[in-house]
Amino acid sequence: MRDDSFTPFDEALTAADLNDPWGHERGDTPDYRPDYGLLEELLTIPVTAGKGWATGALANGVDSWLAHELRRSGFKPDEVWPRATRPRILPRDVALLLEKLPRQLSDEVRARVMAMPVVAPTDAKILGRAYEKQVDVAISRWDRGPELLLSTKTQISSFGKNLSNRFEEAYGDAGNLRSRYPLAAVGFFFVQRSTILTDEPEAYERTVDMIRKLRDLGGTNGYTATGLALVSWSDENATVKVELDRVPRDVRPEQFMTRMIEQVLAATSVSQHVHVRSLIERRELAVAEEGETTDVP
Repeated sequence: MRDDSFTPFDEALTAADLNDPWGHERGDTPDYRPDYGLLEELLTIPVTAGKGWATGALANGVDSWLAHELRRSGFKPDEVWPRATRPRILPRDVALLLEKLPRQLSDEVRARVMAMPVVAPTDAKILGRAYEKQVDVAISRWDRGPELLLSTKTQISSFGKNLSNRFEEAYGDAGNLRSRYPLAAVGFFFVQRSTILTDEPEAYERTVDMIRKLRDLGGTNGYTATGLALVSWSDENATVKVELDRVPRDVRPEQFMTRMIEQVLAATSVSQHVHVRSLIERRELAVAEEGETTDVP
């Protein structure tokens, strides 16, 4: 992944609303409502430009959308990678330092930081049990380690031919990451073109089955959560539409986001991610965010 490969999405992400994603009332079952309009807008950009699956542009659009959803959920902008602006990966503590420095000094330090891959890399590479894994979306801090690790895949053709490889890779990555980070929320999100429903219906049935079987059934070999979305466009109309009528509810994006967020909150104390907790619980918590300070020495 190149840092500038996310640049075409910057304008849409900057204009996108960070409104409350939850639709439930206090005491009710959490009801997550993704911004599917933004996903359609982001994926339309590479499709219109003729940049399909092979270029990675569609996958980057999905990554950008999921990162935006986490920010909508209340996670701080500098905690979620890829960030909405360059550099896409930047430790939160470094971002806080840049924010507190005088403007001119901040600009100078930022330029140096962006030229140092060891501080602001282009890929989020996380050491697992057996090998280093590039993670597409992440929440991580120096003082806490990885809290959310998310891998995404897109598939727009040759569905049945490549499905087994997708399953094997995903299953191996789940065990690799969860063995080292058993408390982290580790997820797998799959986006397919809806032509699979008419061209290869058997492959679609296998896809749904795969998404379900990749989940943790007790242990550390499966994902915390898995999700699936179908998208459509035509040769005549490059506008992408999200199609969820044929996606079972137990694998839809809503349940995926809910489960991932709940795991992050379950693995941290009540004084961490306070805003995220307030949104999902539909109340103001009587605690301050741990480590938050506005003091500048």
